[in-house]
Amino acid sequence: MNHAATTDMADAPVLDEDPFSDENIANPYPLFERMREMGPAVFVAPHGYYAVTRHAEAGIVASDHTRFTVEGGVGMSDIRKPGAWRTRSPISEIDPPEHTRVRAALQKILSPLVVKTWKDKFAQRAEEIAEQAVARGRIDGVADITEAFVLEVFPAVLGIDVPPERIKLTGELNFNQLGPNNERVARTLRRAAPIMDWYQQVLQRDHMRPGGFAEKIYEAEDAGDFDAGTAPLHVRSFFRAGVDTTIAGIGSTLKLLSEHPEQLALVKANPTLLKSAFEEALRMESPAQVMFRTTTGEVELGGVRLRADTKVGYHMGAANRDPRQWEDPDRYDVTRQTAGVHRAFGVGAHVCIGQMISRLEAESILGALIRRVQRIEPAGEARWRPVNTLRTLDVLPLTLVAG
Repeated sequence: MNHAATTDMADAPVLDEDPFSDENIANPYPLFERMREMGPAVFVAPHGYYAVTRHAEAGIVASDHTRFTVEGGVGMSDIRKPGAWRTRSPISEIDPPEHTRVRAALQKILSPLVVKTWKDKFAQRAEEIAEQAVARGRIDGVADITEAFVLEVFPAVLGIDVPPERIKLTGELNFNQLGPNNERVARTLRRAAPIMDWYQQVLQRDHMRPGGFAEKIYEAEDAGDFDAGTAPLHVRSFFRAGVDTTIAGIGSTLKLLSEHPEQLALVKANPTLLKSAFEEALRMESPAQVMFRTTTGEVELGGVRLRADTKVGYHMGAANRDPRQWEDPDRYDVTRQTAGVHRAFGVGAHVCIGQMISRLEAESILGALIRRVQRIEPAGEARWRPVNTLRTLDVLPLTLVAG
């Protein structure tokens, strides 16, 4: 496939460093800065893929399916080839026009009207959790706020009964498997091995609660809206989309508001800024750090030649701090207009279908908490969970000062 004239193109600069080392997972931003300055695409030698870390080019890779296909999977391994360590998603790993048909069927089930009906349920539980947390004063923002809320309310509307610890473990496995097949994957597989049979079973029809969103996915399959046998995988996709990245985004918002009391004061003075406080946290600490595509032939990106049939990772975590797009990108600013511009929810045909749910969850619990506090203060060292492609907090010690 001749996608571009190749005469005036340069080969991508080569990076010999591992973006998935313990050090770079813990603090990826110094590496991201170096990669952005190396070029619009960088060949990551240890893993054999092209890394795209600038805002504009990340948007192209995410949205131009004729040159950058998802058919090989959104993870680092090519799911079409022997040795792949993941199974295919029937929504996020198909290109248009097939993707257009499947997504339209899902959006009919997950309409804004449907999500709106969840608002009161979310709000009621958010008020209770916030009340308890403020009464305690000293809390772990992850266990006592983000996980306590999301791991209860979202499985409830989805209509699946799953123990919180198992949700966390399967999420960690999923986001590790999207990256390289490294020791992090092996460790999580060993921990998850005893529950993998259960995980397959819990996604089956006889485990769905009546009236839940997941049951409607099975009904849509019955009606011929989805390919036969794909309903469990659609349920799995939504399960992941409504939990892990949302927990990560809410946790980062709490951390940033605790570190920037002047920004919290702005939100308290003007509650309409709550939405942008969450969006700005998604920009600063993108929950999904990288997603992959595969070149459909030799292609050009920003004047750089990319080889055919090669994985290309667009690092949202890097693109969202690109100074070409954002003024003072390392500063948390709740007045910054980032919604629809940051890459945390993706862009193009595959933009996150669950983003309405994520925003509703975040606004419910953060709003309930912020209304009750005068200040949110760090009460110890926050710790990030080491996951290949997910930036999420493990521990967030906070002191809540009632207002």
